[in-house]
Amino acid sequence: MDHSDPISRFYLNHLPGAEITNSLIRTSCPFCSKEEGDNKKQLVVFLNQESFFHGYFRCLSHCRPGGFPLHFARLKNVEPSSAPGYDPDRLYAHSAADYPPQNINNDIIEYSERITDELYERYKSIGINAETLTEMRIGYNGRYLVYPYIQEDGNCYSARCVHPGRPEDLFWHGDETFATGPFKIFNSAEIERCENGTLFIVEGEDNLLTLKQLGLPGIGVASANDLNELKAERLAWIRTLFLCVNKNPDSDNAARELATRMGFKVRLIRWPETAPKNYCLSKMAAEEKKNFSKKVFQLIKEAKAFSPFPSPAKEFISFNEQLNLQGGDEYKSMLSGFPALDKALGGIHGINIVGGTPKTGKSCFLIQVAAEMARNKVPVLYYDFENGRQKIYQRTLSRISRLSVEELCSENLPPEKQQQLVAGMEELRKTLPWFRVITDRHVTPETMRRHIDFLRHETNNQYTMVVIDSLHKLPFTDFSERRTGIDAWLRQLEAIRDELNVSFLVISELSRGKEGHYDAQPHLGSFKASGDIEYSADNAMVLLPEWDSFSDTPMEKRVNSLWLVASREQSPGKVASYKLDYPYWGFVENED
Repeated sequence: MDHSDPISRFYLNHLPGAEITNSLIRTSCPFCSKEEGDNKKQLVVFLNQESFFHGYFRCLSHCRPGGFPLHFARLKNVEPSSAPGYDPDRLYAHSAADYPPQNINNDIIEYSERITDELYERYKSIGINAETLTEMRIGYNGRYLVYPYIQEDGNCYSARCVHPGRPEDLFWHGDETFATGPFKIFNSAEIERCENGTLFIVEGEDNLLTLKQLGLPGIGVASANDLNELKAERLAWIRTLFLCVNKNPDSDNAARELATRMGFKVRLIRWPETAPKNYCLSKMAAEEKKNFSKKVFQLIKEAKAFSPFPSPAKEFISFNEQLNLQGGDEYKSMLSGFPALDKALGGIHGINIVGGTPKTGKSCFLIQVAAEMARNKVPVLYYDFENGRQKIYQRTLSRISRLSVEELCSENLPPEKQQQLVAGMEELRKTLPWFRVITDRHVTPETMRRHIDFLRHETNNQYTMVVIDSLHKLPFTDFSERRTGIDAWLRQLEAIRDELNVSFLVISELSRGKEGHYDAQPHLGSFKASGDIEYSADNAMVLLPEWDSFSDTPMEKRVNSLWLVASREQSPGKVASYKLDYPYWGFVENED
């Protein structure tokens, strides 16, 4: 393997005579005292460029804590600018604490000398040897284990004391100020040592000790709740953070909250599903013994970055699921009930904008489509800002029962029409669970999402049709201009379409020409305040009258043409003509 990278060259320049074997430098430790016959006084440096620990060094005899190139440069008293990753403009987020003149350093030394053979055996049972305990300055006060929380200035002002047999029995020794907030970081000096490198964040001191025994760099917190005190700026110059907490819901939530604040650099260690509640590194070390190292590095390998993107595996699964859904009956059921329209569009999918001149029956057309889809058990949300809920239901009942609105309200229907009304009412009743009309003029994208989620859950259907009558009457409470408001809503509709498998039918107004007339030949520019319609719409359609809207053309002779003026997938052109089904508030598609 080529080792001409800056990090490898840096170490080889400052460790004369060192050799590389399997991407690992092994050489005499330049920081150890030079006593004869001690073959443990070796320094190792990891140079595998594909590893998260590329450039990490440590002494096998624990004479100094390990770290990455900038820490090595400080220990060797070499010019920092010679170290890879040196940044002369870097500002460090050091604590603004006013450290007191008194500390408990002498207490910590005394306690570290009082560890008993029984306690050494306790730590040995979880794979931790005496050298690691000495390096981390772990002590014993005669009854409690003492974990020193050493601060950035190298002194200890407070230590956490925990009963070895009852972890719930604990107290803080020393200055109480340093047992709170940002001071509650065990082994906090490791942050500076791991600049530009990798650092573990672990819940529980003993769990951190198991990693230190393996030679891995890390800091600890007493409990997952203390993760809240870790600030992003404190860890700004760490390249990768591995986060390992105990297996329980509270710890998992705290870890995710920290990962959200820290961002993409965090990789979450995930326990196997079969692991028991409150499983942790020290328990795994006790169980696995010699296999512990192998298990830890397997967890590191499997750790997932807290990424803003779905994993490639999840993306593939999602794509495959959507592909299967598109071949399923629910996707194929998204039909308008008008054969020519369904053929022209390949079904009602995506965002479909429908424009039209006044009096052409845009609302009537979409009410018919919406009701027919609901009758075929497609969940439909109809956002109405034009007609009112009662008119929508009346017109739907009129079309279903083949009775005029006047006849619906009559008290003297003949028996035959009474039967039609009863049958129509029953059909409407069965349709309404799938057909929800909303007239709230304060609807927001968030409430729309909640409506969709509710209806999908109620109907157990993956797809939903949303009808909006009309785009220009959507509430623009948070928008300063109408054009801006329309564009903002279109952005929201795009997001809802993609996230929730929603199709839209949206009525839009058309613009008048210079002399107040509408264009005879429809096109995208025909839409009023069109804004982003040309970019957002999967299909843009225009409904135009084939009759003179200023004449007294009888209702039963009124015919409209539907034009597809733009589409992402289909060819533009005339879709079909539609004759008004008077007086039943519907349309009949003509065979052209």
